Amino acid sequence: MYRLGIAAVAGLCTMVALPYISYAQVTHTGIVERVWEDGFRLNTGDRSVTVDAWDLYGDHTPRHVSVGDRITITGEASGRDFDAFSITVL
Repeated sequence: MYRLGIAAVAGLCTMVALPYISYAQVTHTGIVERVWEDGFRLNTGDRSVTVDAWDLYGDHTPRHVSVGDRITITGEASGRDFDAFSITVL
């Protein structure tokens, strides 16, 4: 019975902690190839990254990022997109 109680508590602790485990943040630098309302495509030299900038700019990404800008982004992969946490125009 004691072991069952420990297992239950350990399982509960895991369920509580999981939402707070963060994903690894990644940084990319490159040239903006295309911009749309809530994101853009970044050419890093060895690949193109589709960036979701909605959390930072909403539907107003073209006001902050332009084709040809050299930028650095920090964020995490989210399926086929890259969710940006920060965008710096160099």
